[in-house]
Amino acid sequence: MVKISRVRLLKLILLLVLTSTTLFSSVAILNKAELKNGELRLTFNQAYNKSAIKVMTLKNPTRKVFDIKNTKLKSNSVGRNLNSIHCSSIRVSQFKRDTVRVVLEVDKSYSCEAYRPMLAYSSYHIPLPKFRSVKKSVYNKKPKKVKKHVKTPQVISPNSNLSFILPSKNNNKNTVVIDAGHGGHDPGAIGGKKREKDLVLQISKRLRRQLIKRGYKVYMTRSDDRFLKLHQRTKIADRKDAMVFISIHANSVPKRKRNRIHGIETYFLSNAKDARSQRIAARENKSVLQGAGSQLSKKVIVDSVLNGPKIVESNKLAVSVQSRIMTNVHTMYKNVKDNGVKHAGFYVLAGASRPSILIEVGYISHPRERKRLFNSKYQELISKGIAEGVDIYLNNRKKEIEL
Repeated sequence: MVKISRVRLLKLILLLVLTSTTLFSSVAILNKAELKNGELRLTFNQAYNKSAIKVMTLKNPTRKVFDIKNTKLKSNSVGRNLNSIHCSSIRVSQFKRDTVRVVLEVDKSYSCEAYRPMLAYSSYHIPLPKFRSVKKSVYNKKPKKVKKHVKTPQVISPNSNLSFILPSKNNNKNTVVIDAGHGGHDPGAIGGKKREKDLVLQISKRLRRQLIKRGYKVYMTRSDDRFLKLHQRTKIADRKDAMVFISIHANSVPKRKRNRIHGIETYFLSNAKDARSQRIAARENKSVLQGAGSQLSKKVIVDSVLNGPKIVESNKLAVSVQSRIMTNVHTMYKNVKDNGVKHAGFYVLAGASRPSILIEVGYISHPRERKRLFNSKYQELISKGIAEGVDIYLNNRKKEIEL
């Protein structure tokens, strides 16, 4: 009887271990955030691995930040209107698609030993400081009056009038990845003996300088004449935890249309409805899929399109960038055609799990536009416009997530 009991006990322990491992591996839902007995108590829909929670202390103002990975909020109302005399403010938000962020703004740094109660695998308790808060949150202060000639940018639609915010000096935490299309044995589109791969690399390098000047960390998928497979182009954005992914390309049309079709357009990932967008996507996909392997299929595009938050943010980014490019080039070249913001199924955008756009900087097949594209001043106007568009988008994004 004793032996049988021990065997059963071992089986039970093994079952508990396997069950908890399975639960920890799936996405958790944060059902409730409430204040009780001097603590912020979080309740999940299942067991949660507390070791996956990243804790940070930020300054000016002092904040305790808890990034709860592999988690989603049950609803936007979770953690709303939390007030305590021990904190200037308490905020709970969906920081990233799979990360919930909890921010405790306090008067001064304190030792915070968050814990999971014994056998309460679906709970996580964060003790609040013992001292009382004596100042109001900087996030709750009334906004300063803005002078009439200054406009706050707000992305609404591709036809919006966007005001440019001067570049911030505090962009050092923002990372941008630039992908210069084609390269190596793949020249891209060719017009008048000029190659797309050379053009997009030149503009990408200028864009890198513009972004670095604004304080961004910038990485390029290629900085010389080499060919990269699809996974090589996109994985750097995830590895560097980039805020945005920008792919630079140039357009082209058959010889019979080369004197008629020209202009600049910016794409974000979605199902293309018009034949022209489908044709452009098919041309770019043909080269980027070289060596990608059979596992890449239309399902990749469909799955990415269904990722709502990424598509919405990519759309906003595309609007800001396209608007600023056109504003800049029109200062010197009034007849450059604005082809607007479009959507199409570009595989290179599907691979990056963050706001991503593809810019067709012009038609290398059009004689007059090709001449401009290889002009250094024109390239500088384009790159400056892209950098300004990134500034506007990230400025708006910071306000939305209240960082």
